[in-house]
Amino acid sequence: MLAPVVAGVDGSAESLAAAEWAAREAVRRERPLRLVHAWNWHPRQGDGETANAAQRHLARRVLRQAEQRVLEACPGVRLQDEQVEGPATQALLRAARQAELLVVGSRGLSGFTGFLVGSVALGVVARATRPVVLVRAGEEAADEHLPADDHGASTSTGYRDVVLGIDLGAPCDEVIEFAFEAARLRRARLRVVHAWQAPSALGLGPGDLALVQEPYRAEEWEGFLSAVLQVWHDKYPEVEVVQSVTEGKAQTALLRAAVGASLLVVGHRLTERPGRRTGPVTHAAIHHVDCPVAVVPHE
Repeated sequence: MLAPVVAGVDGSAESLAAAEWAAREAVRRERPLRLVHAWNWHPRQGDGETANAAQRHLARRVLRQAEQRVLEACPGVRLQDEQVEGPATQALLRAARQAELLVVGSRGLSGFTGFLVGSVALGVVARATRPVVLVRAGEEAADEHLPADDHGASTSTGYRDVVLGIDLGAPCDEVIEFAFEAARLRRARLRVVHAWQAPSALGLGPGDLALVQEPYRAEEWEGFLSAVLQVWHDKYPEVEVVQSVTEGKAQTALLRAAVGASLLVVGHRLTERPGRRTGPVTHAAIHHVDCPVAVVPHE
């Protein structure tokens, strides 16, 4: 059986937008969609059986609301739903293990709502072993597409660019492949962005001194990026790729590149350290980018 696209829902505007985006992605990938609602009962919240029944009733209502939203937007999607008991982070991580990808709602700087309170959503992104996509409230199908000739919103025009932020110091196949596949599924252009910063004299080794005076450092990075992407050009010849290197902070370059994009793809390195956290680039993307953000884990 094909692994589903999973969406975490809690009744908030963010999670409903995430569910609808997940439905469109499931159709694109020809996968089923599974809606998951997590509730965490505790004896102190009230009488055991009564509180349990109330939580299940609320969960059913939340799932019905999400199902209605999804089926109105994507009538042909193969839909499943599930309500699970337990802490939200663990519930979503369990669901993600069996998923093609996990989709959750995001409020950016103001945090996450419902069962995605405080560090829960960031914990899911930091610890998930499958890709996680974060979607803002208000995200609509037309937002993924280029405007019509009259500059109005449309779902019949081509897709906006997919943007990939790449670290040429440690390029990762899983992240690159996710971005190329996303662009292929949308028949969209893939914009690959790398930001570099001139090394300081203190950070240079004995053989690196000439590099400080190199006036064509950007061209060298361009060549390196082309070499890294060549195998993916061969694997995805139908995907148009535009690559750019820029001097400066990676966070700044990505935020600028993601304006007007349909999807931003970034990587997240998994570690064995307790209390995993996202790196500064992924953190900036999650909190500041308006388009959906796909965080792809890798070793």
